[in-house]
Amino acid sequence: MAQHNALGELGERLAVEHLLKRGYEILAKNYVYNKAEIDILARKHKTLVVVEVKTRSTPDFGDPQSFVKPKQIRQLVKAADFFLNDHQLDLEVRFDIVAIIKNKAGIQVEHLEDAFLYF
Repeated sequence: MAQHNALGELGERLAVEHLLKRGYEILAKNYVYNKAEIDILARKHKTLVVVEVKTRSTPDFGDPQSFVKPKQIRQLVKAADFFLNDHQLDLEVRFDIVAIIKNKAGIQVEHLEDAFLYF
């Protein structure tokens, strides 16, 4: 497995742990609809939380969250809409980013709630 893939998988595991510790219920991981993949779908209270996980080994090229682009946001919105309808869920929707930096200095996890607007 390529090193960047292993780092990404580690980041997703760390994000799940982070969310579980904060009372989120994990509904799905790596949910795919058409060409969109949602890293984590979670529920907290009456909100479906769509979580994009960005993991980097260094912040030298920008914060991990700055790598979420408009096209990806549009795809996440479509996939989240399909998930809600497919599972007949009547929930508010929120889009979060869990940004992780893992390097020799340690692991830094930052959870950005309502990370972007989708309309």
